[in-house]
This record gives sequence, structure tokens and C-alpha cells, in this order.
Amino acid sequence: MHNMSDPDALSSYDYDLPPELIANHPLPQRDASRLLVLDRRSGEIAHREFRDFPSFIRPHDLLVLNETKVIPARLIGRRTATGGRWEGLFLGVTTSGQWRLIGHTRGKLQPGESITLEPVHASTSPDRLPLTLCERDDDGEWTATVENDAGHLTLLDRFGAVPLPPYIQRETPTDDDRERYQTTFARTPGAVAAPTAGLHFTPEILDRCRERGARVAKVTLHVGLGTFRPVSVERLGDHRMHYEWCQLPQPTVDAVAAARSAGGRVIAIGTTTVRTLESAAANGPLAPFAGETNLFIRPPYEFQVVDALLTNFHLPCSTLLVLLSAFTGREQVLAAYQAAIEERYRFYSYGDAMLVGGSG
Repeated sequence: MHNMSDPDALSSYDYDLPPELIANHPLPQRDASRLLVLDRRSGEIAHREFRDFPSFIRPHDLLVLNETKVIPARLIGRRTATGGRWEGLFLGVTTSGQWRLIGHTRGKLQPGESITLEPVHASTSPDRLPLTLCERDDDGEWTATVENDAGHLTLLDRFGAVPLPPYIQRETPTDDDRERYQTTFARTPGAVAAPTAGLHFTPEILDRCRERGARVAKVTLHVGLGTFRPVSVERLGDHRMHYEWCQLPQPTVDAVAAARSAGGRVIAIGTTTVRTLESAAANGPLAPFAGETNLFIRPPYEFQVVDALLTNFHLPCSTLLVLLSAFTGREQVLAAYQAAIEERYRFYSYGDAMLVGGSG
């Protein structure tokens, strides 16, 4: 039951989703998704198609996209000592060049133990890659030494697979996933999950937005492990967000200023874009930013930069649903989600989209 009076209670952001509404596969065309449009001033809801998205764009609007690129971070291997299967997720590289990862296997892994990674496509790469586990932190993350001089992106291309979210029930990602769990504008490798609001865009849709007088600018936020981790505390004030690396370049700062002065709106494509823009504005006027952020946007947050938001439908009790509630009000969000369920929208990463803005 929703605890409607308490915006700091995790249970206030719960809802029941029929499991058949989880989108396990992408639609044949990216822009064939549906689009729920919510006016956050009036609370009115309209049901459209994503191909209609450019019709909501006005001259001087600015679309801000996250151009992070999903890396093949899912790893499969065997414990060298026992031959037992091990599955893991690459999270990043330390300053000294060690890999950061999480993994699970039967039994308890020990520091000093070795894992042998197996290539995803054995035909293309018959070799193996040994990792030595060094130490494990309180969050369950390991550091590991890799016995190979090639860069991590090169090795992941050979030994990694698309890191599909756990609710997509598929043992192995397909070639289709390799293309479709990636935006068409992805450029900077580093994410372990896709910025899913961007998955709906084709170059043609962006061109139509530009034809209507909008500009398009880019940020980068490398979506990290926090995306896969459920909130484990009942009080949101006790939740600790994982750090993610993001960057707001000078041209995007300038584009925001230009949109503002011309009366246009800043339309964030995805919650990761929101967090990048708002992190950069946290300590004063918007300025270029590059670094780690663990900004947790929750009610009653006051937005500094973002006027409208395109986003997918998120898991119950997730930090993404909390962010959306801070933007447009929890009751409005839950009412819109209920309408989406009744209209049989497709939910989560490969699902449909929602545009939240105002008529003003």
C-alpha cells in the first residue's frame, strides 16, 4: 500500500506491474515505441507514438542526450582451481590498472584465487584470459589483476557480452542486443547499462527535431552498477548512491544558456542526463564539469536546469522512479504508471517512453 503521506518512505514508490508487461525484446523499429505524454502542470495524460515526439518540440528548445556507450561488460568464466562456473560484471579500472568487478559462483571466492574468462564467441577467439582476484570491499566489489597487456576495451570486446538487465530473462544476449542495447548516438565507451530513454531515437527523429528549431547537445554519464542494485533501506535519506563518472562540456553549457535566453526549454533525454546537468549546477551557475557524481534526486528537490524529461518506465521502488517523482510529483507519476498499465504499455529498458513537460 502506498504510504502517500511520506515522500521519504521507499514504500511510497511501489506499484504492481503485471510481469507480461516487461519488454524482454526490442521492437523491430526503434521509433515504433509508444509515448505517454504527461503535462505536469495540469496532470493531463495523452497516449501517442514515439514517432510523434518531434511534434512536441518548439523553436529554441534544447535536447540534451547522454552519449555514453555500453561496453560488453558481462563476463563468463570458470574458477581455475575447481572448474566451477563464474559469472560477473566488469565495472571499471582502478588508477593502477586493475579491473573492478562483481561476480557470483557456488561457494566463497578467496583473495588470490584465479578466474579464467572464456570468450563469448569461441570461434573468434580460442584463447582464455586469466584474472587473479585481489580484494573484495564491503559492497561486494573485487579488484582483480589481468594477465594481459591489451587495454580493457580490447579485452572486453573479445571476452565480454552485452550486460542486459537481470529482469530480461535471456541466457545469452543476441547480435540484435549488441546493436539495440545501444543508442544510435553512443560515442564514449564506459557504461554497464544503456541510457534507455535514448534507445528510441533514430537519426531521422533527431533531424525532425532540428527542423522544428531545436538544438541538440551532448553530455556523458557512464551508467554504473547502481542501476542494477535495488534500494535496500526503507528511508530514502539513508540510501547511498553509487558514484558514476559524468561530463558536461563547455558547448553544452553554452547551448543551455542560449536556450534559456531565447525562451526555449531544456529537455533532458533520460534520468542520466538529468543527473549530469543537475550535478554540474549543484554548486552555483551551470559550468563545465567532469568527475564523479552520487547525486540522489528525491523529493523535495528543486531542479536548476531541466524543464522537461523524456524517460522510460522504471522499476518499482527504484531511484529512477524517485527522481521522476521529484520532477513531477509522486501521485502524478503513480497515476500515469497506472494509466500505462491499463493501456498495456511495455515497461523497462526495451519498453515504451514517457515525456513529462508543461504546456507553458
